Amino acid sequence: MPEQGCPRGESDAWARRLRDAGHTPLPRTDTRDLLVPPFPGPTGLWTALGLAPREAGLIARATGWAGPLLVALLAGAVRFWRLGSPHAVVFDETYYAKDAWSMLRLGYEGTWPDRKVVDPEILAHQQALPLSDAGSFVAHPPMGKWVIALGEGLFGLDPFGWRFMTALLGTLSVLMLCRIGRRLLRSTFLGCLAGTLLALDGLHFVMSRTALLDLIVMFFTLAAFGCLLVDRDRARAALAASLPVDADGRARPDARAATATGTRVRPWRLAAGVLLGLAAACKWNGLYFLVLFTALTLLWDVGARRVAGADRPYATALRRDAPWSVLSMVPVAVLTYLATWTGWFVSGQGYYRHWAEGRGGTWSWVPAPLRSLWHYQHAVYEFNIGLHTPHRYQSNPWSWLVQGRPVSFFYESPLAGQEGCRAPGGCSREILALGTPVLWWAACAALGYLLFRWALRRDWRAGAVLCAVAAGYLPWFAYQDRTIFNFYAVVFVPYLALAVAMTAGALLGRAESSQRRRDAGAVAVGLLVLLVAWNFVYFFPLYTGTMIPTVDWRARMWLDTWV
Repeated sequence: MPEQGCPRGESDAWARRLRDAGHTPLPRTDTRDLLVPPFPGPTGLWTALGLAPREAGLIARATGWAGPLLVALLAGAVRFWRLGSPHAVVFDETYYAKDAWSMLRLGYEGTWPDRKVVDPEILAHQQALPLSDAGSFVAHPPMGKWVIALGEGLFGLDPFGWRFMTALLGTLSVLMLCRIGRRLLRSTFLGCLAGTLLALDGLHFVMSRTALLDLIVMFFTLAAFGCLLVDRDRARAALAASLPVDADGRARPDARAATATGTRVRPWRLAAGVLLGLAAACKWNGLYFLVLFTALTLLWDVGARRVAGADRPYATALRRDAPWSVLSMVPVAVLTYLATWTGWFVSGQGYYRHWAEGRGGTWSWVPAPLRSLWHYQHAVYEFNIGLHTPHRYQSNPWSWLVQGRPVSFFYESPLAGQEGCRAPGGCSREILALGTPVLWWAACAALGYLLFRWALRRDWRAGAVLCAVAAGYLPWFAYQDRTIFNFYAVVFVPYLALAVAMTAGALLGRAESSQRRRDAGAVAVGLLVLLVAWNFVYFFPLYTGTMIPTVDWRARMWLDTWV
């Protein structure tokens, strides 16, 4: 690239004189590779096995899907194993399982009798359930309950039915993370490592087997993150294609092309807008992902323009990319959110459905159903920010990363001789929403490494992961006086797994590193994965409600705050 202020013709002439004098310039990286780094080719493993380069390339490409599918298959087998156990209404399933059934029957949340009366009737498979068509006030939008309702529609109103969809989405999220990690880190191995770590996380596992809303929010936001990564690669590839190519076949930065190339319709960004709207329609904390991911994509556009050679990348991105970017995400998310309330609009009997009818005022020109919905949203907001009722398992977000106060979803303590307990000191049976401790504690160190990579090395990959963690984690610090729980952290668990996988990649070293250095890194990463796997197996009885002697249960209470 010529120096600033030096005409290209003079610069090329000077370069020729240097070559004639015997100067060998350093190899120049193709700008197209800077915009869209290629996926690595086959490793030496395949050629060492005697495969020809073409065969090795085919196998390497096949592992891009085969590896993630294998990891997801194993994750799904564990998540669906005895999914209907315990045959009980676990924690807040008492709200969402019944609301989901109401959505199937009425299109909105009807009214149920007291849970102490109706929950045993549901578990006893009563044919006539006491569901009233009177609208009930609920604290969260309807989309998550529609998702749970799909499983109930397939398998009925029982524990397996209302947990089916969260188990399915939990399994699919492992598959997605493998592919997302592969695209983000340009490594099939590191992508599969991230997915494996997610599959071995206890909090993700428990939430995959419980009919709560938070894992559904995680699924939609993770899918949106993946869509934005695909959009990033495709938009940068289009920008790279517009750059001029030198005689040696390498593309070079060009201010005119970087400034003039416009942004066309970007379907993957539109898909991200839909998914983020669905996330917000499950729980409102999905809105923070919409805001931060929109900002993240704008910064990605600025970076692409800068690499392509734009003289004023911020101004160019604001003019060329920002309008379509914002329109592709924010209005699309809003319309998607409204669409999830269709059952409430159509039924005419949902809570507050007719609140605005006959009311005048400044906003009377807005259709009454929309004003009624706005009033409902305001009432839900007031309820959520005013929720200060003390709970035994509430926790401060400062403790979440170290899993200081997990939530017990289910607990029984039969005595010896009762319910199959044979231990002299009695037994315990618990479902504890506890993240795999070794994984979470390693993630704390990995986040520190990513902060270094982002702040001092300007690594966009680290910035993307940190942005996603911030979207799921930091907003809760504004509600520290509210009743909040550790399991809300499941929305950013995938990005903790990505952080650990990226740190593992640094431990493994570069391809040009010495064999001794790479061997040491492989041993360190292998030990970490084995420790995480052992830790998951060790706490597995507490994740599945398996009956164990109370003395073994106490041995697993590593911190007093876990009891």
